[in-house]
Amino acid sequence: MKTFIHSVKGTRDFYPAEMAIRNWFYKHIRKVSESFGYQEYEGPFLEYLDLYAAKSGEELVKEQSYVFPDRGGELLTLRPELTPTLARMIAQHQRQLIYPLRWWSWGPFWRYERPQKGRSREFFQWNIDLIGVDTAAADAEMIAIVATFLESAGLPPSKVKIFINNRPLIEQEFDSLNLPIEMRKSVFHLIDRYDKMSNESWEKYATEIGLTEDQVYSLTNLLINHELWKKSERLQEIFELTNALGFGDYIAYSPQIIRGLDYYTGTVFEAKDISGKFRSILGGGRYDNLVEDVGGDPLPAVGFAMGDMVIRLILEKYNCLPKDIDRSPAQVLVTVFDKDTIRKSLELSTMLRNEGINVINYPKIAKLSKQFKFGDRIGVPIAVIIGPDEIDKGEIAIKDLRNGSQETVEYAKAHDFIKQLLENSISS
Repeated sequence: MKTFIHSVKGTRDFYPAEMAIRNWFYKHIRKVSESFGYQEYEGPFLEYLDLYAAKSGEELVKEQSYVFPDRGGELLTLRPELTPTLARMIAQHQRQLIYPLRWWSWGPFWRYERPQKGRSREFFQWNIDLIGVDTAAADAEMIAIVATFLESAGLPPSKVKIFINNRPLIEQEFDSLNLPIEMRKSVFHLIDRYDKMSNESWEKYATEIGLTEDQVYSLTNLLINHELWKKSERLQEIFELTNALGFGDYIAYSPQIIRGLDYYTGTVFEAKDISGKFRSILGGGRYDNLVEDVGGDPLPAVGFAMGDMVIRLILEKYNCLPKDIDRSPAQVLVTVFDKDTIRKSLELSTMLRNEGINVINYPKIAKLSKQFKFGDRIGVPIAVIIGPDEIDKGEIAIKDLRNGSQETVEYAKAHDFIKQLLENSISS
């Protein structure tokens, strides 16, 4: 028995069908990002561990990051997220940049987690951020980008919602619970786990971090108060502005949304499938201190990140992914009739490619029926035949593999005829 070397646990092989979906995400994300005027950027896959320490939260740094020393003894990590990298990049050239910045990126990330449905150790993620202004309008724009993506992907507000909250509002409520300042970071983490744990486990965890029975009771009541947003001028303005942007139906308030990363300072939000079957589609919020934390001057910012795995599950659930997404990019299959006509087939292929048509050649001599079947199976719409009779007459035969029809045209007019055939199929 042969022994196969398997892929690393938590990573994925992108066969053409999977790669087609990944590319579809990239194209779709680019279109939405650029429609709001955002520019694409990228950072390195490796960073010093110090960039994340005490900024992203202990769980991410100590338990989920891939950390290793380089040959000089410096601790490096495969990037588990991009926001600290973004903050570092801005801090390094802060005085040369033009604000506000609107940047987006799409790339791979790594976290040492238990692989499960909707989560792996290697994943692709969309990051998009608006840097340089602290206004409700900036927060509303970021939420509108989320809604635009969901809507354009075919997910209506009856299927998904963007739940928002405000950390200063919750901090204000902490005062009435008499929570000491030094406990509040732990309580934020407790809130972030509210819908991830059973009630019994959550309450046990609450007492373990030092909350009294009365405080647990009051905090629980706080987390089911869906009218709390009315106490926040920022949230009131965000609701008003997202309505003006045309996405009010996508937005809802939830006091349970708090985000687990330590650098969030203001508005926070998550998009979720309202059936509750999946983890959050994406999450983000305002992080006004991070640029300063990595060595820059104070600079407000808001943004979000969306991994590719949960959103794919939801798009599959609602049949929103494009059909035949993994079909060949070839538009024409040039067949090979026999040994004597191979050269003419290759010349024709080059002629069609020079006219901007994607072409593949059948790589060996075989029955035409076998070649047609191959083309049809990989999704090529048109096959071209150039045999001895066609060569003698200065013609080619063009077969539409979708409906079986076939026509003969002059060799010199082949590219125009094929282009028209392809255009008609797109418009119909």
